[in-house]
Amino acid sequence: MTHSDLSSAPASSPESRSAVTTLVENLLAGNRRALARVITLIENDRAETHDVLAALYRSTGRAHIIGITGSPGAGKSTLVNALAKAYRQRGYTVGIIAVDPTSPFTGGALLGDRVRMRDLSGDPGVFIRSMATRGSLGGLAQATADAILALDAAGFQRVLVETVGVGQAEVDIASTAHSTVVVEAPGMGDEVQAIKAGILEIADILAVNKADRDGANRTVTALHMVLGSGGPSMRQVLHHGQLLDAGLPAPAVDAGWTPPIIKTIALRDQGIDELLEAIEQHRSHLQASGELQRREEDRARTALIRILQAAVLQRLQAAMPAWQLRQLVADVAGRELDPYSAADRLLPAVLSAQ
Repeated sequence: MTHSDLSSAPASSPESRSAVTTLVENLLAGNRRALARVITLIENDRAETHDVLAALYRSTGRAHIIGITGSPGAGKSTLVNALAKAYRQRGYTVGIIAVDPTSPFTGGALLGDRVRMRDLSGDPGVFIRSMATRGSLGGLAQATADAILALDAAGFQRVLVETVGVGQAEVDIASTAHSTVVVEAPGMGDEVQAIKAGILEIADILAVNKADRDGANRTVTALHMVLGSGGPSMRQVLHHGQLLDAGLPAPAVDAGWTPPIIKTIALRDQGIDELLEAIEQHRSHLQASGELQRREEDRARTALIRILQAAVLQRLQAAMPAWQLRQLVADVAGRELDPYSAADRLLPAVLSAQ
């Protein structure tokens, strides 16, 4: 089966359904080419993508998802490379999703993580995929969550997700990963400013990378001071509850875990075993405390909101001519109409769309 088998037939046709079934069966059997094709379908958001993901969904839920986030230059890619090697030495299979920023001007992206992770190339137990954000905020691509599902269904035991590295706004990973590692590095500015950043609030584990640099101990001390003072409240991030304030229960805060601070020098593979142990200890804590189920519910909550938002926008675009949308935008920009009234005018078109 080729990719054209899917694209040449309508999504509801018997030919397409047969192609979807074959693709899913190949992925579940461990075919890496089928996995790559599924992720390409996800990125391109083709009509048959939903059928593929629906067929795969019952085979997911086994992988432990580890988010690696932090400011640009902290050494996230090098750390992911070292962590993946350490997991492979212990016999785990590893899927890696590396999200790269998309240029707002050209629409292109430098998908460079495969170059930085060349040590892993040729290992059949590792699958690396670079994804462009394509304008998505929060450090993750829109398709990242679905790509994680594909890697999970394909049997990868640990899925590492490296975010763009956009700083304080980079909190989406907290509602996507089971364990979030926030990477700090000395010499990147005022430690107090780094502590104030909202990104620290999502940390399950803190890694001070490039620990051979001057100032590493100051960074560790500053982080210990934050943890010792009881603030910021780790994982008590507003975006968790805000995602579904519309009637669904807000996720509980995990009060039984204090984020450990691990010093690493990823280029030399130093501290990597300690970091891996911290991640595995966190995984055991999630399972024993029941927090894992709560985080799975958080992930489901996020997925539902994301899908609903996309569906509403698609219905709106299908129901209303582009010139009317442009006129509303012009009216709002010209202060002839407020954005709330404009939204009220758009809602009937969405609700009536079939």
